[in-house]
Amino acid sequence: MSTITIVGVLNVTPDSYYDGGKFDHLESAVKRAGEMIQQGADIIEIGGESTGPGSSDISPQEEINRTIEIIEAIKSTYPDQKLSIDTYKSEVASKAIKAGAIMINDVTAGRGDPKMFSVVAESNVDYVLMYSKDPTARTTIEEREYDDVIETINIFLSERINEAKAAGIHQSHIIIDPGMGHFVSAKPEYSFEIIDRLSELTPIAPVFISPSRKSFLAGPENLPPSERLPATIKASADAVSNGARYIRTHDVAEIRAGI
Repeated sequence: MSTITIVGVLNVTPDSYYDGGKFDHLESAVKRAGEMIQQGADIIEIGGESTGPGSSDISPQEEINRTIEIIEAIKSTYPDQKLSIDTYKSEVASKAIKAGAIMINDVTAGRGDPKMFSVVAESNVDYVLMYSKDPTARTTIEEREYDDVIETINIFLSERINEAKAAGIHQSHIIIDPGMGHFVSAKPEYSFEIIDRLSELTPIAPVFISPSRKSFLAGPENLPPSERLPATIKASADAVSNGARYIRTHDVAEIRAGI
């Protein structure tokens, strides 16, 4: 594995902002996983619930129904492939771990489910704690202002890390995500500032970042997600230059070549 870990996004949802509905059936999901593995994905991350603005809450059982069979099928087809689950629900995380996931990516940093920390602690999987301006997983469109965005993120993530460690999660399994796009603010300049100042966060824990086709890359032309690949490559390369260890992306081959 290279120094930079490429995490390929596999959304098995009907409503994700870029690829919703493309891979929400077993055969298409496994096929897409195979394509990303061939392109050089170190980890495939399965997401069963969109948390973007305007997305809908689903029950833990619905999320389990969407994801676990797909995780099992990918693991069966590609037994050596590392898999992650994008969830904030402990019940989903627990079943995903049993199915073969070695990483949990939690957009609430443990705030969404009080049982999540104990599930992670008991399983010894890697755990991504993400900063979000919103207390729940469902992010909002808000032009949040910051006196110092990196200081705010640093304080938040340090507090969440302390809580996680107190619950028994070992520091070696903790990874941090500063958030991007609407998770931080509808004002794009904050996302660019985070990328520019990413090295200030690297002493806390390895940094995981996902600029992939997000709204802050739309530019003055207000480009749709389908036209944000060049900006995604640039943002990802800048993040790596500034210390990111994990890049989460919809575009594995292009990011692998571009960083």
